[in-house]
Amino acid sequence: MDDQLWARIEALLPPPKPRRFKYPGRKPVPDRVALTGIIFVLKTGIRWGDLPADMGCGSGVSCWRRLRDWQRNGIWEEMQAILMTEIGAEGKVDFSRAAKCTGTVRRSRMKEGLPQSQSGESSGAQITL
Repeated sequence: MDDQLWARIEALLPPPKPRRFKYPGRKPVPDRVALTGIIFVLKTGIRWGDLPADMGCGSGVSCWRRLRDWQRNGIWEEMQAILMTEIGAEGKVDFSRAAKCTGTVRRSRMKEGLPQSQSGESSGAQITL
């Protein structure tokens, strides 16, 4: 992703939350890096858990959570519009895979993290795969 495209997208993002002073935990994956991982998953069609660690995009779950947060905040729709004009018009990325689910995952299976299918695989809550 070039710097001009990132500047347009970065303007949509909220400022990062301040870290706790005591026990701050791991540093979050930068937004640009997470977006790179999200686009890779959408382009290749791989499962979130199969995102290669050597890409440097953090884990697939980290990218999935960032997409989920952006969807909840209404940011993803604006980002998607910008990305569609730049890279989606060429048909390189299937953005329909990042659409919010409309009841495909039963509530009883939902937990704090990703819901588990009966086979134990992660089904990607709120994201249609």
